[in-house]
Amino acid sequence: MYERMLAVALAEARMGLTEGGIPIGAALFTRAGELVSRGHNRRVQQGDPSIHAETDAFRRAGRQRSYRNLVMATTLAPCWYCSGLVRQFRIGTVVVGESRTFTGGIEWLRENGVEVIDLDNRECRELLEGYITAHAEIWNEDIGEE
Repeated sequence: MYERMLAVALAEARMGLTEGGIPIGAALFTRAGELVSRGHNRRVQQGDPSIHAETDAFRRAGRQRSYRNLVMATTLAPCWYCSGLVRQFRIGTVVVGESRTFTGGIEWLRENGVEVIDLDNRECRELLEGYITAHAEIWNEDIGEE
């Protein structure tokens, strides 16, 4: 089931790349695997530094009574900003496509009771590594490096 969730996030990452943006995608699901929303990093496309893939999917989910039983699938380990969103709204599970390129806050999430499942997906890693090679300055801006 987690691979199917990641496939939706990966499709979003590819969409972001075709739009000229950073190829990171995310999607929110119920624990039963029903798609709630999906999104991708739109920082470049919209000139808005707050539109990471996870926040885009979160915003598109609309108001929920509770987020505790939702699963966030994302192609890359969430940064500190997105990890904070997961904790703030108590999203119970995060499925990570890969964390070799960027580890973000996954250990902090685990320490705070979030179930983190790292699939170490080669396709997610290669997609982002290719982008970083071609656009290092944009990637560094995205992760707050100078």
